Amino acid sequence: MLIILASVFVLAYAAIALEHPLGVSKSASALIGAGLLWTFYATAMHDPAMINQQLGESVGATAQIVFFLIGAMTIVEVIDAHDGFEVITALIRTRSQITLIWVISFITFFLSAILDNLTTTIVMVSLIQKLIGGRSDRLLFASIIVIAANAGGAWTVIGDVTTTMLWIGGQITPVNIMAALILPSLINLLVPLLIVSFSLRRKVIAPLTRDDSRSKVDPFERNLMFGLGLGILVAVPVFKATTHLAPFMGILFGLGILWLVGEIVHRRKNDDERRPLTLAHALTRIDMTAIVFFVGILLAVAALEHAGMLAMLARWLEATIGRHDIIVILLGLLSAVIDNVPLVAATIGMYELAHFPPDSFIWEFIAYCAGTGGSILIIGSAAGVAAMGIEKIEFLWYARRIGGLALAGYLAGAVAYIAQYNLTH
Repeated sequence: MLIILASVFVLAYAAIALEHPLGVSKSASALIGAGLLWTFYATAMHDPAMINQQLGESVGATAQIVFFLIGAMTIVEVIDAHDGFEVITALIRTRSQITLIWVISFITFFLSAILDNLTTTIVMVSLIQKLIGGRSDRLLFASIIVIAANAGGAWTVIGDVTTTMLWIGGQITPVNIMAALILPSLINLLVPLLIVSFSLRRKVIAPLTRDDSRSKVDPFERNLMFGLGLGILVAVPVFKATTHLAPFMGILFGLGILWLVGEIVHRRKNDDERRPLTLAHALTRIDMTAIVFFVGILLAVAALEHAGMLAMLARWLEATIGRHDIIVILLGLLSAVIDNVPLVAATIGMYELAHFPPDSFIWEFIAYCAGTGGSILIIGSAAGVAAMGIEKIEFLWYARRIGGLALAGYLAGAVAYIAQYNLTH
């Protein structure tokens, strides 16, 4: 059975990577792959009750991420409909691509540590669509945003779902993980950023074609919806820390508040003027194809997890290699292909807190590698999948143009962490 499951996953993954040459949507490939994996797994196990329980757990975990993604993307669309991003774009005067990519990268890096890498990517990729007219330039900027968001999310307990998992499980503590990983995470961003900067010398930002037919929004309404929308996104981690509810509940609660405020603000306008500004209209503008792809890929990986393949891989690495630093680096590389959540979950199951106490080398290094390794391929992280959907980034384009840069940053940050740990312990 395991050979069949592995073969199906590889074929589905290849179809996703070759989306454009094959002319088949990656969302269709992901859904078919997930369907086949669960079908073969259910047929082999002959235990309908257990399979349905596992499927229910997987759907629940996937739905939380999907609801969060829908909520965040809708909030961004509402801000955009009110020209809210002009509040930021008006402050950016530079026409130099080098200057802009450094500014955008550092904003993303620190913002993702406060919010999370998924929300930050959605906000920042939407922002550059208001700043950059050239399609090829936007693809490069969006890809660097993915690297910056994943690097920024790795050094705080709320910046990435894997660091949150480790924090909740008691493997890491907030202050220590920040002190241990901020430098490696920064190096993870700086290496590809420096390399890209050489190719951007003397390049200017392509002018953005403005849609003059678009109605001008009242400045008060623009500032109100921008401030409220961004405030809701920032408040989600606080909501989670205060209530201990899943982040998707916070984003949906905030979405309801934004919807209510919008209805009140626009209640006196006629239908034609109000419709483009409503949250209902924003819901029609989000990319459901990307969300369906997200559902398919997460359910496909969940099938491998429940079949025990990921745990078997982790145990095989332990028996074959033995060295924890090499194992964790390899797991980080693997997270570029397979979602880092089940990988970290499998790793937590491998190592006990009794033998590896909180803030040990292995836990901190897992947080770094699992958080940043997903940048190597566009589908290796939630941030990458979000950027892929918003800016229509091709899998093979990212692999050719960005994968090597992300790998260089990943390895440089890993070396930096190991050196730092050896000097301080």
